[in-house]
Amino acid sequence: MSETITIDEAQAKLKDLIHRLAPGEEIVMTENEQPVAKLVAPAPSERKLGTMKGTVLFMASDFDAPLDDFKEYMP
Repeated sequence: MSETITIDEAQAKLKDLIHRLAPGEEIVMTENEQPVAKLVAPAPSERKLGTMKGTVLFMASDFDAPLDDFKEYMP
């Protein structure tokens, strides 16, 4: 969704405009009825699986071994 506002109005209430802007929305600022700037909310970042692949450089050989503290609970 796009909204148009004059640059003078935007300057007077810029903080409010920024806080009410939802992701994907934009506000076009005009001067003399010509667009001069656009305020756009960033899209939410998406998590991508596998981006940390290869970053673990060392893992102990007993990494997945049962902990001594829990031996009494193990069969």
